[in-house]
Amino acid sequence: MKKWMYLIFPGAMLGLFLVFYFSHQKETEAREATRQAAIAKKKADDDRQKQDAENRARADAAKKQAEREAEEKKKDDDRRAKQVAIDKQIKDETAAAVAEADKLHKEVTALQIEVDRLQKERDALGRQAFDAARQVEAAKVERRNAEIESQRVLEMIVKRAADSSLTRLPPPPPPPAPAK
Repeated sequence: MKKWMYLIFPGAMLGLFLVFYFSHQKETEAREATRQAAIAKKKADDDRQKQDAENRARADAAKKQAEREAEEKKKDDDRRAKQVAIDKQIKDETAAAVAEADKLHKEVTALQIEVDRLQKERDALGRQAFDAARQVEAAKVERRNAEIESQRVLEMIVKRAADSSLTRLPPPPPPPAPAK
């Protein structure tokens, strides 16, 4: 009998389980159908809310996009106006700088001409000063040569005079005789 016990108790338990299972199956199916309907209704509500949220988001996005585009257009217009003002200022400054450069170029040219004239004048004065100094030095040399020549002539005359008999003193007279 021991062998049949292994089959009887599980079989009885299986039978008991099947009785409870089939009696609660309809109730479980009804609860499952109710739950599925609630889930479907909740899903439909969520989808509708999601669709509403998406529609609002699209409307908000379109509104923000329009505002952004208007703001960007305004910024772009402001930037272009600033760029035009900057370009005009640069053109004006460039024209003023070019005019100033032309004026300064003319002044530089005039000053360069003046510098060239003054350099030529300085060179001429330097040449005159050099010529005058050369003439002074030449006059000094001639004077020195003349002094040397006059000294040489004087020495020649002194030598001839020393050699001449006329310039010699006569011998001194003999001393007087002693008185006796």
